[in-house]
Amino acid sequence: MKTSVNGPEEKDVLKIAVTALAGSSIEWYDFFIYGTAAALVFPTLFFSHDLPPLVAQLAAFSTFAVGFLARPLGGLVFGHFGDKVGRKKALVAALLMMGVATTLIGCLPTYQQVGAAAPVALILLRFAQGLAVGGQWGGAILLATESAPINKRGFYGSFAQVGVPVGVVLANLVFLLMTARIAPDAFQAWGWRVPFLLSVVLVGVGLYVQLKLEETPVFKQLEAIKHAKNEAELAEQAARRGVSVDVIRAEAAALKKRSPVFEVFRSHPRQILLTTGAMIAINGNFYILITFVIAYGVRTVGLAQKEVLLAVLVGSLFMVPALLISAAISDRIGRRGIYMAGAILLGIFSFAFFPMVAAGTPLMVTAAIAIGLVLLSLMYGPQGAFFAELFSAKVRYSGASLGYQLGAILGGGFAPIIATALLAKYGSAVPISIYMAGMCAVSLLSVYLLSETYKNEEEV
Repeated sequence: MKTSVNGPEEKDVLKIAVTALAGSSIEWYDFFIYGTAAALVFPTLFFSHDLPPLVAQLAAFSTFAVGFLARPLGGLVFGHFGDKVGRKKALVAALLMMGVATTLIGCLPTYQQVGAAAPVALILLRFAQGLAVGGQWGGAILLATESAPINKRGFYGSFAQVGVPVGVVLANLVFLLMTARIAPDAFQAWGWRVPFLLSVVLVGVGLYVQLKLEETPVFKQLEAIKHAKNEAELAEQAARRGVSVDVIRAEAAALKKRSPVFEVFRSHPRQILLTTGAMIAINGNFYILITFVIAYGVRTVGLAQKEVLLAVLVGSLFMVPALLISAAISDRIGRRGIYMAGAILLGIFSFAFFPMVAAGTPLMVTAAIAIGLVLLSLMYGPQGAFFAELFSAKVRYSGASLGYQLGAILGGGFAPIIATALLAKYGSAVPISIYMAGMCAVSLLSVYLLSETYKNEEEV
């Protein structure tokens, strides 16, 4: 039985969505500054100078991948927490973990100072970042989508998705400002630390969410069923749902003793598998478009570092309206069609991307990144609502987070490493384009096999 859940007024939904955007933006800023630093400074700061430059670069990108290895575990832990005790509490815990871990990265000693202990500490803190981002996405998405009107879940859910390009812009803007205002030697010595130390702001956002935002109406209804104390309260919930008291009594008993993670694997295995596949093209191509392109543009094409960073920054700005528009369109015509269109178009464009970057002009590099990110947004815009709608409310945090984060590790975690290795082996970017198109094909098939969800009512 499905039922509409009466949510807050739309002006309050907008406040929730904007708060989710703010928290998501800073969370992803924290995650992305690591990728930028891994491309630019970590190879020389955290690894022995005896290593060849390519090996040091691969080692730095390997520590970047550690965050992706941790993300499914974060999805499991925070998903269980979010389905058991609340979306808001899980989100706050993830925000605080990310803020602390990223700030500590900015305080780490280098390889020259403490030897092998430096990369070990870096890896541990990167792992903590991965745990945090693994839990943050589900909380931000569900705060927005479970509070939104049914016919606007895609649009409001996309506010949390907009945090990704905003995080990229903030990360690259801070690095650009630092490299523009201080000498290269000073940036290498201490300037790289400033972007990490600024993430202490995320602690304040976490406190705001805890103190100012309400739990979602969907989770409140689950809690009302679980904590019904007498027959009158059971009857009230049964009347609200349009089912018998026996059904509500059975659901209350199940909610008290269930494990959301085990339950989601039992009840939604197909959705977990296919959402994982649907995520691969988004995450893998995204990190090629914003992280690998920095190393490729600087070291292979010969562009100035600031030119590539600025291109990523400007290209990411185009992603913001693309996300909002594609998500709003999905509220009207469905999630699957626009998602599959994005996979097809990005797969085709991947063969034009590297020739445009290799042209070597800032305008062409910016256009290549912008076009790639806009096409990717056709998938990522409706994705938040799409994934949430595929899972029942009792296991939604766990299910949506697992699909997203498993896809992230298979797609984005190793994309810069694979792209670097392909370039080194073949001396050409064409194999990387084939790799990008292959990821799009996997996501296209996965979404094709999923059901349409945009007209689904909230299920409790």
